Amino acid sequence: MNVSDAIRVRRAYRSLDPIKITEELIRDLAYHAELAPSCNNNQPWRFVFVYDDKQLTKIHATLSKNNKWMESASMIIAVFSRQGEDCVVKDRVYNQFDTGMATALLILRATELGLVAHPVAGYDEAEVKLALDIPDNYQIIALVNIGIHSDKINQHLSEKQVATELERPPRYPFEKFAYLNKYTADAPTTTA
Repeated sequence: MNVSDAIRVRRAYRSLDPIKITEELIRDLAYHAELAPSCNNNQPWRFVFVYDDKQLTKIHATLSKNNKWMESASMIIAVFSRQGEDCVVKDRVYNQFDTGMATALLILRATELGLVAHPVAGYDEAEVKLALDIPDNYQIIALVNIGIHSDKINQHLSEKQVATELERPPRYPFEKFAYLNKYTADAPTTTA
């Protein structure tokens, strides 16, 4: 699978079957994330790969009610960073951007391996930090679920979530988000 294929087939599925988590898999995902570019090569991203059942249970307790489906993930990766570990140029703070790029590479590698890597924002940040011993001066940017796509729809999904399992949510057309040579305020505002 090439990069274009991985980008095209990547989906944020919520219906997951278990997979065996190995140190080799964790190191593989981390290796691909660490190759991401970052301002001055600061590499501000941090990941906690959670796969122990007791630790997963602690993370499950931090989730919003709409994310109960995450209990079927074989691993949850806490993605975090802090401002002081990357460039700040005038008002531009780069640690989140750079951490996002590293996370995207991790997600694409997981996709290439036939896995689902679904990032979410529905969790209690303070509780995640407490469960994983992450210092308060870090910011949890996302939790990424790892599993394999299941043909069986997860029983905890809402009607809207089931719809996105069955069909990829629409994407904005080029004209909605891309501009040629300069921004145009009166660009079409079609919705997806």
